[in-house]
Amino acid sequence: MSGAMWAVAAGVGFGVFQTLNRRAVQGMDVYVATFLQLLISALVLAAAALVTENLALLGQASIWAWINFSLAGFFHFFIGWTLLNASQKKIGAARTGSLIGTTPLFGAVVAALTLAEFPTLITIAGILLIVGGVYLVNYANIKRTAPARNVGGGGAIATGWRSLLLGLAAALCWSISPLFIRHGLAELPSPILGVTIGITACVLGYAFVLVLRGSKTPFTSFSTDAFTFKLVAALLVGLSTWARWVALDLSSVALVLALSLVSVPVVNVLSPLLVGHHVEQVTGQVWLGSALIVGGSLILIFLR
Repeated sequence: MSGAMWAVAAGVGFGVFQTLNRRAVQGMDVYVATFLQLLISALVLAAAALVTENLALLGQASIWAWINFSLAGFFHFFIGWTLLNASQKKIGAARTGSLIGTTPLFGAVVAALTLAEFPTLITIAGILLIVGGVYLVNYANIKRTAPARNVGGGGAIATGWRSLLLGLAAALCWSISPLFIRHGLAELPSPILGVTIGITACVLGYAFVLVLRGSKTPFTSFSTDAFTFKLVAALLVGLSTWARWVALDLSSVALVLALSLVSVPVVNVLSPLLVGHHVEQVTGQVWLGSALIVGGSLILIFLR
């Protein structure tokens, strides 16, 4: 299968994951939800690595490969997934999914800072499209001045500009992680081993964080329904992450980032069906905003 097909599979899988994950996190502590997500995904990826790869490659890899994969995991999983779960709990899957679509915007910023690739007129046009799309998707909630609105059965949904920060911060983290992934794969050309190293390091780190939190972490205060959705979501995101790393090994970062944007329409379609229309209100304005985000992101990916 080509790198493009792996990237599409990863994007669709991640979109389905976001929808399932929304059902789970609305009834769970964010830190517990993220730890379970990391642990289950790590087990899935480790099992896949045992079956498909020569583990002797791990001993042959340099310390820099291990460091790069661990740093990729730190940004993508440790920080990124925590922010994703927190954002979904605050503003829902559809709005968070649109914000995740801004990853190429932050990629352009990172390139400007690290490679001195300053914006052209085309780049500025792409940035304006993304900003306009984010505004449209979140317009109704931004205009509300109350800190949150209640959506009967689905908990309180945060409003205002500050409610966007968690999702945008997750997108920033995910624009950084590919830099470390590519460096790691240059020394250890095994996506499954690389992602397993990165996520395992994060599981150990997150366990340490939970120990430090102590009694603040309610390990058992969630329903069977929430745990079931989190289990399925974690299995799916583990497989989708593997597919994304395979795509990064076979194709350019630009192509993988572009095709990963299929997660945005997937979330828009599925989240009202699974979570409920009263919670995930995906209107025509949300679809238009999502289209602007995807269009602007494609401009940044291919024309900057």
